[in-house]
Amino acid sequence: MTRQGAREERVPDRLTWWDTLWRVGVALLLGGTFWVFTVATLFPEPDMEPGPARGLWLIAIDPALGLLAAGLLPFRRRWPLTITTITTLLTGASTVAAGAQTIILTSLATRQRWREILPVTVLTAAMGLVASRFLYPEPEPLPLWVEILLNLLVVSVIVAVGYSIGSRRALVRSWVDRAQTAEAEQRARVAQARAGERTRIAREMHDVLAHRISLVTMHSGVLAYREDLPEEERREAITAIDTNARAALTDLREVLGVLREEQGSGPLRPQSTVADLAELLDEARSAGTRVTLDDAGLDLTSLPETTGRTAYRVVQEGLTNARKHAPGAAVLVTLAGRPGGQLEVVVVNPRSVTAPVAVPGSGLGLLGLTERVELAGGRLQHGWTPGEQHRLAVWLPWTA
Repeated sequence: MTRQGAREERVPDRLTWWDTLWRVGVALLLGGTFWVFTVATLFPEPDMEPGPARGLWLIAIDPALGLLAAGLLPFRRRWPLTITTITTLLTGASTVAAGAQTIILTSLATRQRWREILPVTVLTAAMGLVASRFLYPEPEPLPLWVEILLNLLVVSVIVAVGYSIGSRRALVRSWVDRAQTAEAEQRARVAQARAGERTRIAREMHDVLAHRISLVTMHSGVLAYREDLPEEERREAITAIDTNARAALTDLREVLGVLREEQGSGPLRPQSTVADLAELLDEARSAGTRVTLDDAGLDLTSLPETTGRTAYRVVQEGLTNARKHAPGAAVLVTLAGRPGGQLEVVVVNPRSVTAPVAVPGSGLGLLGLTERVELAGGRLQHGWTPGEQHRLAVWLPWTA
């Protein structure tokens, strides 16, 4: 069981708002650095001034496109290839966008999918040539093959860094999965050990309880067959019966407490009887079953507890079978009988017009119910009537 208030484990590849914020900041810082380097390369002398068109592009449009690329950075994980392609195309018209494109390309490489990495690598190198040859041409450009080689080298370094980060994340993720699996197995072993210990304690207490009951039986038998006992011995026997009976009740409570579910915090609920039929029928109706109860105004308060529990189970099993094998069909539950005679419980439902619901089950419900009814001294019948209705009928003794 996990400790309450424990800090939630962080998924290694899940980003927080701070993780996204500092990445955007780094992208803008890189873009600004590239922009300053470009200005210094194009205008090495202080008295050199760009033309009106180039000046407008360099001062206004280039930074605006860079801000647009930085704004796309938080969406790189939702649409990785699309965002990477867009920002790569922006680098052909903006040096500031190269900062965000570097971060986004690194993120794409962490996915370790070469069918995505290779096309974007070629596109990035091509956009680098467009920027250096047409957007901001240098006064003394390098040979074309040298520039292509340098662009591919820089992009390869970026891809290698991203690929390495992806490998690290996969390794950390595997560590987290193994740790969670180990913790789950440990919890299962602890639960199994606790269940085994509870069972062992219950067996030991069962032996103690049987011993106390045997003492009660022995002393009560002495009192029943020995009417000539002295008063002192008779009082000792009564005291022993009272003491062992109280101790047996205490032991029984402890046994029930040991065998209770670990999560159970309330008292043990008694088994349901026919007095709880209304709740059972309401639950069935809330699940979509049309149920009608015809009890003919019977007073079921004098019904024996064992008979009441059995009757409840009959109705419960009938509703379960109707819901599984005849979904949507109306169900009629009939109770009839009198004290001193029999209680008749009948559950009837027609065939369903829809396909039966594929509900997993043991297939032993009616067999177990038949055994329960016979142990209660009753009898059970079930099957289809000539009117294409399934009828589950049970007759149980109703002692006065």
